[in-house]
Amino acid sequence: MITKFSEDVMPLTDLKTNPARVVRHTTDAGRPVLLTRRGRGVAVVQSVADFDAAAEEREFMRAVVAGLADLEAGRDLSMAEALDRLGID
Repeated sequence: MITKFSEDVMPLTDLKTNPARVVRHTTDAGRPVLLTRRGRGVAVVQSVADFDAAAEEREFMRAVVAGLADLEAGRDLSMAEALDRLGID
């Protein structure tokens, strides 16, 4: 998801005066909107679907990192051991 600064950066007053336009932009563009005050970023608005997808991706990446750390520390199981622990024949 690449931010298009010409489209995705809006002053906070836009949210105050026309919140539907800001929310519609996030869903139509599929990108978050950076809200600014006096030229500095103060908040990000994004669609719920994009928020959920990003949260799932972060959780997946955390699991991958934890798995790689387990492998490096020698905390791994054979397939037979994993199936046995799960009670799968």
